[in-house]
This record gives sequence, C-alpha cells and structure tokens, in this order.
Amino acid sequence: MVSEIRNSLLESAEERYREFTSKLLPGTGNILGVRLPKLRKIAKEIAKSDWRPYVESEGMLYYEETMLQGMVIGYADAVSAEKLELSRSFIPRIDNWGVCDSFCSGLKFTAKNPSHVWDFIQPYAASSDEFESRFASVMMLNYYITEEYIDRVLTAAARPASEGYYATAAAAWTLSVCYVRFPEKTFSVLYDEGIDETLRRMAIRKIIESRQVTEPDKELVRKLRKR
Repeated sequence: MVSEIRNSLLESAEERYREFTSKLLPGTGNILGVRLPKLRKIAKEIAKSDWRPYVESEGMLYYEETMLQGMVIGYADAVSAEKLELSRSFIPRIDNWGVCDSFCSGLKFTAKNPSHVWDFIQPYAASSDEFESRFASVMMLNYYITEEYIDRVLTAAARPASEGYYATAAAAWTLSVCYVRFPEKTFSVLYDEGIDETLRRMAIRKIIESRQVTEPDKELVRKLRKR
C-alpha cells in the first residue's frame, strides 16, 4: 500500500510547486510538490480502505507522505480514543509547521470531545519541544477560543513552554485570534509586563495584519509597542 501511494504522489508532483513549498518550509527536505487538494483526495481514499497499516507505517521518505498520515487520522472512521492514540504516535513525526497545522485542522472530532481532547493536549502545551508546543497552540486556536476556554487559552498562549521560533509564532497567532474574539481580555494579556517581548511583538503584528480587527483597535494595540 505504501509503495502504491508513493507512486501516486510521484506522479502528482510538480517541480514549480515543490520549489514554492520549499521556500515556505526552510529546512524541510524531501518535498515532492503535491498540491493540498490532491493530498486531501488521496487521504480520503485511504481512509475509506484499510487505513491503519498506512497510518502506522514508519520510514516515510517524503514530506507529503507524513502529511498524508496526519490527514488520514483526521478522515478515518474511528472513535475519539483511538484517534488520540494514533495522534500520540504521530506527533513525534511532526518536524515542520506545514504538517503540524494540516494535522490539527483535520482533527475536527475535537469539537464534539472538547474536554477529552483538552486534557490530551496539555502535556504538549507544557513541552519544551518546538513542534509539540506548536501542536498544542494550533489546536487551541482552532477549537478552544470560546467563552468556556478563553482564560485557559490566554494563560497558555502567553507563556509557551518552548522558545523555538515556530512555537512562539503559533502562540502569537493564537493570541491574535483571541484578540479578534475577546479583545479586552487579550489586550490585558498583551499589556502584562511579564509577557515575552518577542511574543508580544509577534502577536501585535498578527493583530495589525488581521482584516477582522478595526482600525481603532489596531491603533490601540500599536501603542503597546512603545511600552
């Protein structure tokens, strides 16, 4: 099965798209250049078959193969407990933001199991590993910026356990989405002198770039740069 899917990926690879993707993922090797719609189509086809052997396969050669494994976990017809166990095995394979963010966006079962999944992601939120920390942040911004969870999300996003660039960037992204939905609470966090200055500036930049934030609110946030 792995070899058949690999051949399909090789046939779908585009050199110009490979070059484009490589620029977005510096340091990530073995990129074929397969577009996301094609990957999603293949992942859905795998999920309709005996998908477990593919998800559990090790030694994948290409970026897109790892991406597919994560996508299949999201699409697979399995109970939440199994998906979390599969996720636990998959997360150590994440070594770039592309796989991380795609994987998180596919775990839509989280919406029906928020408490269970929240508990699952906490060890990753406390991890100093760059992509484990990013995984937790991206899960939070996708599924937990709600009345029930906002205070816990803000606490986690303001103090990411990893100092890695991609972990910090994800925490800043999370804070920017929090600001769109809960501006007063998020402003207080950004105003706090205890927040890391790099994280604060990254979050401010993301807020200013957002089309969902009004100009008066952007101007208010800009003033935080002068603190």
